[in-house]
Amino acid sequence: MKLPFLASFIVFIVWLSYSITRSRRAMERQEKEFWDREKQANRTRKKSLDSLAYITIPLDTLPLDACADREDVRECLDIIHTLSEQTIVNLTGYSNTDLKLMYGAPNITALTCYDQNYTLLVRTLQKWASLLYEQGLISQAQTILEFAVSTHTDVSGTYRLLSSIYRADGETEKLAGLLSVAQSLNSASRQIIVRILQESDPSDG
Repeated sequence: MKLPFLASFIVFIVWLSYSITRSRRAMERQEKEFWDREKQANRTRKKSLDSLAYITIPLDTLPLDACADREDVRECLDIIHTLSEQTIVNLTGYSNTDLKLMYGAPNITALTCYDQNYTLLVRTLQKWASLLYEQGLISQAQTILEFAVSTHTDVSGTYRLLSSIYRADGETEKLAGLLSVAQSLNSASRQIIVRILQESDPSDG
């Protein structure tokens, strides 16, 4: 009885040792590939940023006067006005290494700033829209949310709230457009957002 157990134990130890070695080698290979890519990125020369999809905040179409006397709304408006004078680009899903390879290492500081501005923008739009929605200003909230979606935001709450508004208004045909945007996102949140929209669409599945 002891011999089969001992043989099985030895086989297990051999298998475990092989698995650990293979895993370690894979990690070492991945680490080497990362640093090789990073070195290449750091050597990449500065390139033109003209091809970037710059975002302009449409102050003339956003509901800037809605509940503007509320302090929480005012805070959102102040951020929106400040960002309207900044350079904004959605670079979600791209690492610093990716950006340096694409646009050159000397541009990384500017690109990081552009992306940080974008992150602040979409978070502020979500908060602003939610505040107006809570006050019953549905169409105004919808305008804000639709602008956010047009920039390919990956804030899941934006898609959830906008899809809820569409369903309440009987505009379920617009859910297909939201789903299309969600499926094209370059973000780790893409599948979560797609699932939210699919579950909210009565015509799906």
